[in-house]
Amino acid sequence: MASRYSIHPHIWQRLYRGPLGPSADALVALLEEQGYCPHRIAIHVRVAAAVSCWLERQGGGAAALTPEGLARYTRSRRRRGRLHQGEAVALRKLLAFLRARGVAPAAAPAPPQSALQQVAEAFERYLVRERGLARATVRNYLPIVRQFLPECFGRGPLRFAALTPADITRFVQRHAREGSVGRARLLVTRLRVFLRYLRLQAAIATDLAACVPSVAPWDLADVPKSLARGAVRRVLADCDRRTPAGRRDYAILLLLARLGLRAGEVVGLTLDDLDWEAGRLNLRSKGGRRDQLPLPADVGAAVAAYLQCGRPPCASRRLFLRLRAPWGGLADGSSLSILVARRLARAGIQAPHTGAHVFRHTLATDLLRHGASLAEIGALLRHRSPNTTALYAKVDFAALRPLALPWPGGGR
Repeated sequence: MASRYSIHPHIWQRLYRGPLGPSADALVALLEEQGYCPHRIAIHVRVAAAVSCWLERQGGGAAALTPEGLARYTRSRRRRGRLHQGEAVALRKLLAFLRARGVAPAAAPAPPQSALQQVAEAFERYLVRERGLARATVRNYLPIVRQFLPECFGRGPLRFAALTPADITRFVQRHAREGSVGRARLLVTRLRVFLRYLRLQAAIATDLAACVPSVAPWDLADVPKSLARGAVRRVLADCDRRTPAGRRDYAILLLLARLGLRAGEVVGLTLDDLDWEAGRLNLRSKGGRRDQLPLPADVGAAVAAYLQCGRPPCASRRLFLRLRAPWGGLADGSSLSILVARRLARAGIQAPHTGAHVFRHTLATDLLRHGASLAEIGALLRHRSPNTTALYAKVDFAALRPLALPWPGGGR
């Protein structure tokens, strides 16, 4: 094992001889299972050996790895030279590993929560349990609590009964112009939900949600932003399918481009969602719905190639995994949008929007140009309302041209 990880035998001896010796093999096995490369495993082993020697000099076992003891070790390590790259991360992972095995003392209890934290956590539970919102959606609602309450009460007590309609209006006026119209509409929507929650909890006596100003709905004022013709083909061709990264990204981009999936839907896919016999894909869609889509042959072939020659061996059931250790599913939809932006840039494509949703808009636009009806497009994209699909009628310039009025004073 020493030669396998390019670690001098005396480091292994120091590790096995010290208090952490009985946990050494389990630590290495865990790191291998999580996909760490030999170089990273070597760093973790050296850190574990150094900690084990320090514990031995202290005359105690791993029970000395309390927060105070860990601070003493870090100070002694820095006196002998600063921590090298990767050692701080390895130290945190080692401590979590030892705590999970019951070797090191459990983490100290968290300090008492502030009133703001208590309100935020109670609001989060309400959104999940009562409203049935997905965790990703809930994360977008919580910032309004941490922004609205400090601006109204500062560091003082949260006196909800003192809130007035003027407080609501001033807050919206301060922040509504900080971004796009869509961002402003999300701001007032989340604020209304929070104020209704306060009314439900009897924290306020009046319906302050009715005092939140409305933002003009300009849903149909813009044209869907899509990629230029041929751009999808270029970005797919740029994926090097001889590499694990290329196979994974190619399969992800095909799901976005051929089926119009949302970023969160791709991230949430699991191995159990693939019905190979029926040629079907099971989706957890927006709003907690369960949908089924046919799996096209080229998409299925790309996913199968990734599973056979690109996906690392991992206990996770998530379909698409990270490329770096520790192996696991992609974090959220934003990580997928970052992947898309990187692939568009590498292919040299100037996109009006670099998020994953641009492929959904491009699919709808291309289908409309090739004669698909709005009802067919809405069914594929799983729109709940026909008004959502109606936005794409604005890109059908051939059908709209006869409706255009002649320019005043121009020729016939």
